[in-house]
Amino acid sequence: MGMARPISRMEREDRRFAFVLLAPALVATGLLILYPMYLVVMLSLREGKSMNFLDSSGLPLGLSHYRDVLSDPATWASAVTTLVYTAGSMGPAFLGGFAFALLLNERFPGRRWLRSLALLPWAVPGVLVSVLFLWLLDASYGIVNAALRDLGLISRDVAWFTDERTAMAAVIAPTIWKSMPFFTLTILAALQAVPEELYEAARMDGANRLQRLRFVTWPAVRGAAVLALVLNTLWAFREFDIIFATTGGGPYRATETLGIRAYQEAFSYFEIGRACVLGMVMLAFAMVLVLAARRPLQKEFF
Repeated sequence: MGMARPISRMEREDRRFAFVLLAPALVATGLLILYPMYLVVMLSLREGKSMNFLDSSGLPLGLSHYRDVLSDPATWASAVTTLVYTAGSMGPAFLGGFAFALLLNERFPGRRWLRSLALLPWAVPGVLVSVLFLWLLDASYGIVNAALRDLGLISRDVAWFTDERTAMAAVIAPTIWKSMPFFTLTILAALQAVPEELYEAARMDGANRLQRLRFVTWPAVRGAAVLALVLNTLWAFREFDIIFATTGGGPYRATETLGIRAYQEAFSYFEIGRACVLGMVMLAFAMVLVLAARRPLQKEFF
């Protein structure tokens, strides 16, 4: 083996200059991410109640909050609810976003206007999305119930957000509507980078539309699609505003996700330690998701 090449003075100066340029970002990362994470871990280990973060250092250390939270059946019921909500919203949002991206990649009049309109739901705040769907799905004057009655699908109005049988579907619907544009934008950008020659070669080989989608389009956009799915799933997993503004986790905890439960523990019962433990549980689930997506992401990008 040959000896490593010594680093020249110019290279050392370049590295120092690079670290100087990165210093503000590193400081911001420490203040905005690492320090709050440290507080969450420390508060989860402090025994007793305290709403004063500065005085919590005087509380004894222990694992009672972890024992209480992890042994509580309601915690795992909320975890299941979170997984159902995440899978139920991200699956249709991904398929809808993929189909819409294929549509917007075609040439037709008004395509530019439709592309702009398709991105609007992503920019709308979650609370406003909640208000919109509260009107649409209202049990008394909602347009959804009126349309279903006209079609003969229901005989009486459905209280979508207050019936435990339909509440989950009611909070999933606005999440799908808000999440689809991100999938559309990401996949559409990948589609526009696919060379037209690949499609021409596939047509010359006799490939039909479905085969071109399977063997040309999907391999070309798979990396961007997987990345968008991971990011959107992480965002949906910790979703709070849409659920809180529509159902508040009810009825009868039918829509109480881990995020809603953590909020209730912290600001309704003043159990900051238990809320921090729930935050750590959510972090563990997110890490499992990222690790599961690591191999396909490495395959596509590295």
